[in-house]
Amino acid sequence: MIIDCHGHYTTGPDELGEYRKRQEAELKRDPRHQSTRGTLNISDDQLRESVEDAQLRMQRERGTDVTLFSPRASWMGHHLGNESTSRFWTEHCNELIHRLAQLYPGKFVGVGQLPQTPGVAPGRACIAELERCVNEFGFVGCNLNPDPSGGYWTDPPLGDRHWYTLYEKLVQLDVPAMIHVSQACNPAFHTTGSHYLGADTTAVMQCMTSDIFKDFPTLKFIVPHGGGAVPYHWGRFRGLADMLKKPPLTELLLQNIWFDTCVYHQPGIDLLLKVIPVDNILFASEMIGAVRGIDPETGHHFDDTRRFIDTAALSAADRQKIFEGNTRRVFSRLNRVLAAAGRG
Repeated sequence: MIIDCHGHYTTGPDELGEYRKRQEAELKRDPRHQSTRGTLNISDDQLRESVEDAQLRMQRERGTDVTLFSPRASWMGHHLGNESTSRFWTEHCNELIHRLAQLYPGKFVGVGQLPQTPGVAPGRACIAELERCVNEFGFVGCNLNPDPSGGYWTDPPLGDRHWYTLYEKLVQLDVPAMIHVSQACNPAFHTTGSHYLGADTTAVMQCMTSDIFKDFPTLKFIVPHGGGAVPYHWGRFRGLADMLKKPPLTELLLQNIWFDTCVYHQPGIDLLLKVIPVDNILFASEMIGAVRGIDPETGHHFDDTRRFIDTAALSAADRQKIFEGNTRRVFSRLNRVLAAAGRG
């Protein structure tokens, strides 16, 4: 089985975007406006139409089996509005993922968005939505935005106790968090080209310089997009750990952090595989996501990452770990979800 641990619902019906525009219009009239939940009238047929010729077709064409599916990352938009804005937007987005997982059991497995707000510790609202997603919807993980401000980094770093209530719940539920920022509203950053990759790198450095994994030894983070700059400057990070009198990175980070394969050329994947232990790499493509075009040098879609793993210098056992085994181990609830769908 080939499990893609990083997919987003980027093809939602127009009604989803129109709901968000209504929220934005209300906030433009009154920045302190307290949102109401409202309705989102999207039929099952619309949901089917939105993925049949998109994510599901690409699963078939690329020979992958399961996608861990979450709301569109760039649309999480935690910088927009207030706690009520984020709460209701998040609830609607997660409910669509749940419905898709019900329509296509064993093809999509839910990963939740959190209702984060700049300056607000991820407490009661995030805990309630995480518990709903895991306990009621059968989701197997969540996305955690280390910068809800959208590129201004106004919240404390991930090692601060600001985040600890959420970490306690992640450990209790035994679900991993993918570290994933959203849209950059800071004009200095391109959302997917610099903000995403810079945030991945920043998050790892915040973990390195903190006691997160001493305080939460079973906490699990996935750092996407191949780990940002980290695997490609591994020597720098090893050296920094040494200067900071920290343990070796294999002990400091790799008991709790995994990197995905959203790297869109063979040399990048090969370096990732050379530097990072195979046990810490999860297969992913992020389709249909940040890079949607066809590489003129290869004739394949940039985000068709399976072929990079297929052609890499790996043993059959190591390839199986990347495609399936590691993801089943990190997302411990996944086995039950797939078994219930008849795909155990």
